[in-house]
Amino acid sequence: MLEISGLTKRYGETLALSGATITFRPGTIHTILGENGSGKSTLVKLLSGIVAPDSGTIRMEGREITARSPAGFREAGFATAFQEVLIAPDRSVKDNILLGLDGFFRRHIPRSGRAARSAEVLSRFACTKIDPEALAGALPLAAQQLVVLARAVARAPKVLILDEITAALDFADRDSVFAFMKRSAASGATLLFITHRMDEVMALSDDISVLRSGQVVRSGPRADATPSELLSLMAPEGGRHG
Repeated sequence: MLEISGLTKRYGETLALSGATITFRPGTIHTILGENGSGKSTLVKLLSGIVAPDSGTIRMEGREITARSPAGFREAGFATAFQEVLIAPDRSVKDNILLGLDGFFRRHIPRSGRAARSAEVLSRFACTKIDPEALAGALPLAAQQLVVLARAVARAPKVLILDEITAALDFADRDSVFAFMKRSAASGATLLFITHRMDEVMALSDDISVLRSGQVVRSGPRADATPSELLSLMAPEGGRHG
């Protein structure tokens, strides 16, 4: 489904990502692990079209993606739910969820069906009841995070990137999101899951890649890894044990 090869990104003198090569299989949950500064955020930005690589390639279903904008990556089948809660606070929940799905000159989803469409998307993974007509900025933080996820899911992406998406959720919504992730993978989508919780990693992952200091130091099936090995690989060189 998705393959990155030799992806490199610098910010001035800082080498944020160096020659990253990973294959993401269709129908899987592929977890990305790494400490702060390991390159996770840069990889997410590259696969969301927010920044462009200095070198390397991104291929979807064998075709190189040359887009250099978030819109281009969305058209290629990517959607990202970021850890940061990015909403339009003065607009309704339904407008936030369907943001970007309409064209310049006409609505792809009729006005009369927008609330129902938004509610249906939310129902796939949210236990918390959210009124599609409510102002998004008036919602609790956890509910706003569900709206952010719904916006990504509404695009029916081939590749869904979830960046610490469950951090603000309660147990019921978190477990419901996990069940949704498994269903999405079973239907053929590729999910990139960024989390720091090892219990989530071991319970959900099909494949795991570990980044350290901008480099991929491990990429393979979860069955081949133990939590202690993964934690050791994540640790900076000076802090490794054993």
